[in-house]
This record gives sequence, structure tokens and C-alpha cells, in this order.
Amino acid sequence: MINIIGAGLAGLSAAISCAKSGRRCRLISKQPSERAQSVLAEGGINAALDTMGENDTVKEHFEDTMRGGVYLADPNAVAALTENAPDIINWLLGLGAGFNIKDDKALLRNFGGQKKKRTAFAKSSTGKIIMTALIDEARKYEVSGLIQRFSHHELKDIVVDGDTCLGVVIEDSYTGGKIKCSGDVILACGGLNGFFEGRTTGTTQNDGSAAALAFSKGVEFANLEFIQFHPTTIGISGKRCLISEAARGEGGRLFASLNGEKRYFMEEKYPELGNLMPRDVVSRESYEISRRADCNGVFLDMTGLSQSVWQGKLSDLRSECIYYLGLDPAKESIPVEPGIHYFMGGINVDINHRTNIKGLYAAGECAAQYHGANRLGGNSMLGALYGGRTAAENAEDREIEFDMPQSFENVTLSPDIEEEFEKILYEGLGIARDEKSLENALEKLDKLNKNARTQLGRAMLVSALDRRESRGAHYRSDYSEKDENFRKTSISRLKNGSLETEYRDIPERSGNESQI
Repeated sequence: MINIIGAGLAGLSAAISCAKSGRRCRLISKQPSERAQSVLAEGGINAALDTMGENDTVKEHFEDTMRGGVYLADPNAVAALTENAPDIINWLLGLGAGFNIKDDKALLRNFGGQKKKRTAFAKSSTGKIIMTALIDEARKYEVSGLIQRFSHHELKDIVVDGDTCLGVVIEDSYTGGKIKCSGDVILACGGLNGFFEGRTTGTTQNDGSAAALAFSKGVEFANLEFIQFHPTTIGISGKRCLISEAARGEGGRLFASLNGEKRYFMEEKYPELGNLMPRDVVSRESYEISRRADCNGVFLDMTGLSQSVWQGKLSDLRSECIYYLGLDPAKESIPVEPGIHYFMGGINVDINHRTNIKGLYAAGECAAQYHGANRLGGNSMLGALYGGRTAAENAEDREIEFDMPQSFENVTLSPDIEEEFEKILYEGLGIARDEKSLENALEKLDKLNKNARTQLGRAMLVSALDRRESRGAHYRSDYSEKDENFRKTSISRLKNGSLETEYRDIPERSGNESQI
């Protein structure tokens, strides 16, 4: 039986793929799918459907994705992703996913880093709509027993013998009972939001413990220095609330208030794409202008949007602003600032989503695969769906007996140390970094208790320190230019308790592409 850790988009996609092929799987998660991080995704999902008459092509989707990631992603993986994107959208439509439709075709909107309308959407609640369709589809297979649900269960151990994964041990959060689950494992456990609690748009249920556990087992991680800040977030209790890129895709405009004067800084500096430049660029420009002595804040102006856009495409976003800010964005500009939104780095996988441990796979935000140095908006849900399906297609249905471990890896910290740990990471891994701030963060981190969690945090800081260039979401103020000598994948792993790092070349493009 195949064991899937995480029940969001990647986990559900993997489970449905297993079940469709007649293989049984366990779908294991702390929370039910309705509470997964994927439900929070707002703006849309990319595919070159060309329903808007702009002559969009898969080739252009591929090129925009590679360019947005500053050519750090595996081009073969990106080619497979973009070629399969239209089929994935059509599959979702067939499941009844409630995208915005006109004349029986999915409407597409503009999104950052892309010149063509390519992003299918369901108002600004796209993740919730897709998740609803997948949950219903999965239930059909749950009835037949092909998918076995293990909600309110936590991962306690990934059992590895040499270079082979034998299975996992999970714990019932209600009873404390532990269960051995033998077989191949697909990690679909989301990003490292819990490493930056209160500073991310993601749920802190994605606390990073599964990733830290994998790191402690010798699983290789890649590109940990690349953390995406979304330029338009607002602060709410315990986290950042996302103001979807859809707002700018529909015509929202960023401006800085400089001594009371509105400066539409993105439009002035980047006249071609303006407010729809890639997120790393917009976040960095917002951060820089907000530091000026004459700046009284950065705002998102949506007052020029039509009533039909508000009613048909952004009504849920408007409700969020009114609820959390007490401001109606149709009538007044709202204050925004960058917040951590996505982790491009994660578990290192190949084009088939295999890790360096046989029988262990990873998909979704926990895996480093399609986004390189910066993710394009609309590609995350696509990557999760395609990645989950690909991992499932390559996983094997096998049973290997193993003994219940006598002890389990420590992947938690006491509350006071956890707070200090998160503070240290954020100080070193902000929008702008330099050698001094990174070395100071490492020095502080090395004084904390050493465990799987702090070791993974250390790997993130070392990766950022070693990459002496600026590329995508990784901006070094002391190395502000891109250096093609660093167009390589950074690799981090633990070996005998010590951190090892190296750079690997980006794979060459194979010659078997079809449309691209």
C-alpha cells in the first residue's frame, strides 16, 4: 500500500491517481482536507487554454515559467508540467470544479510574469473550489476502500534502511496510538510556514515537522534559500492574510504615499508589465520604497475596478478586506506589505518526483521542482496537482515488514526556543540579505538546541550565505547582480549529523519535447 502524507491538492491528486489505477493508498493528515493549506489558494491555476483569443501556447507558458524562475528549474520537468496543464484543467472541469465560465469555456485572467491571459479561476477562491471537487472525487474511492483516510494522524517516523524507505509510523492525535504503515511514501506535507509563524500567508498547521524529519533521515533538499514574499498582504491574528494577485490582474494598482503624493512606482519603473511583474520584483520594490523617509506606506488601489468585476470575480476578496480591515476596497485604497507566501526550495526530487531515498517521493510545496528561483502566480496549484499525480504514477505498491522503532526523532522545540528560532530565521532570510546578517543569524542559531528542526533552519541560512548573487526571490544587497556561475541547484543534506552542501548543474533539455 502507498502512504501519502498530507491531504491537500498534492496529496489528493496522488491518492486519486493511485485509486484510479486500482492501487490502495493511505491518505494521512493532521487535519481533514477541508482544512488543508490548499483551500486558502485564491487567484487561479495556469494553463495555455487560449480561450481568450490571444494565441497563447504551451511554449509561451514554458518560457514564462523558466524566465520567472530565472532559469533555475529543470527544463524537462517544466516542459512536462506546462504540456499537461490544459489536460489538468479539463479534468477539473469534468469533475465539476466551478471555474468562472463563459460560452462553456474557462475564463482566464492576467497574472504576474505572464503577458497572456492564462490563469483559470473561481472568483478569488480557486483553491477552495478545486479542493471541493477533489474531495468529492476521492470519496468515491474511499467507499470502495482504495483510499483509506487517516485524518487527525501525525507523522512520527519515516523508516529508512540504508538508502530505502520501508514505510512510516503515524500517531493518532486523539488516542496517542501508533500505527506502522509499510510501503512507498509520498510526502505532500506543504511548505515551511511553521518556521516563520505569524509572518506567512500559509497555515501554521504546515509546521515543517515532516520536512525536518525527512532531513534528519538523509533526504536531500534543494534551493532552500528561495523564499517568495507576496507583495500584497495584510496582518491578521497569527498570520498574514493574502490579497490575491487577482486584484492586480483585474486592474488593481500599487502606489506609495510619498509626503501625501501618490506614486504608482511599479508602472513608472516597469511600463510593460507594471503591477504584474513577477512577485520577487514587486515585493522588493515595495520593500525598498517603504524604507524611504518620506514614505507613509504602500497601498493597493482597486477603486477603479468596475462593479461587474467586483460582483463576478472579486466579491470574496472584497468581503475579506471589509471583515479584516474595516475598509471597502471598492471605495478606498488598502494598506499592504510583503509577507512570506511560498517556499520554492524543499525536498530535492527528479522529474518523476523521486527523492534520493528509494521508495520515498515528494510533491507539492514541500518539493523543489518547477519554480526555480521564483514561482509564477498560478503555477503552484498546477505543480501540486501534476506533481501528486506524477509521484503516484511512479510509486510502487509494495509491502516490507519492519519493527516499530524504539525511539523517535525530536522535531519540536520548547515554545521559548521555537520563538527565538523563528525570529533568527526571519532576521537572516528577509527580502534583502547580506553576509553580515546571515552570519549573525547562523551564530545565534548555533547557540540553540541542536535538533532536526534547527538543522534544517541552518541549511536554509547556509544556502543563502553560499549563494553570492541575486536571483529571483534571493536578493543579496552585497551581491546585487545575477552571476551565471551560480545558475546551479543548491543541495543540502545531513550526513552523520553534519550538514553537507554542494551545487549541481541544471539538467540539459532533452530532445523528446512535443509542443515545446
